[in-house]
Amino acid sequence: MKTSKRYKEAAAKIEHGKVYEYVEGIKAAIEAANAKFDESVELHVRLGVDPRHADQQVRGVCVLPHGTGKKVRVLVLAKGAKADEAVAAGADFVGAEEMIAKIQKESWFDFDACITTPDMMGLVGRIARLLGPKGLMPNPKSGTVTNDITKAIHDIKAGKVEYRLDKAAIIHVSFGKVSFGADKLIENFETVMDAIVKAKPSAAKGQYLKSIAVATTMGPGVKVSYSK
Repeated sequence: MKTSKRYKEAAAKIEHGKVYEYVEGIKAAIEAANAKFDESVELHVRLGVDPRHADQQVRGVCVLPHGTGKKVRVLVLAKGAKADEAVAAGADFVGAEEMIAKIQKESWFDFDACITTPDMMGLVGRIARLLGPKGLMPNPKSGTVTNDITKAIHDIKAGKVEYRLDKAAIIHVSFGKVSFGADKLIENFETVMDAIVKAKPSAAKGQYLKSIAVATTMGPGVKVSYSK
């Protein structure tokens, strides 16, 4: 695979094959970042679980102390007083049947998170097959099916991230921007990692954290270790 000159210059700053202590690894990753835009910093964790088994699933949410650095557009599907609450809390889009129809008929997905009240789930189920593949389907476990609309919106706007296993037993999470600097990124990283460690399924046997890597959007992966 052909790599750019910019990528090769970044990769040259990372010691190949080395597993960095996570503080040093995050510093190395952001020092190697050389894109012309403010790159996101991503975490990739391979776990020693089998995602084919329901009792070994790992999924949850946490609020990053310094946010994600991204402007998150929130859609709230609600009616009446809950719709009014959503508007007051700063939701970007609010509606009910008309919003569901817009998604169905126009393939409209100009939002990054979707929140709904429990009483709306019957209607939301109509677009589950559209929202699900994009990771936008509201879910009680992620706090996006709730009657506390204000808290849900504030948490997402403040930097709530969801982590979940993919089919290869890897979790991928963006935890900030290069411009945050090392100290803020380290705190965000620790918050996500602590949540993942606490979410270890009781059915998981053997080594839980198989491998951990951090990388900027355009930069090389940096292998890191984590223990506190």
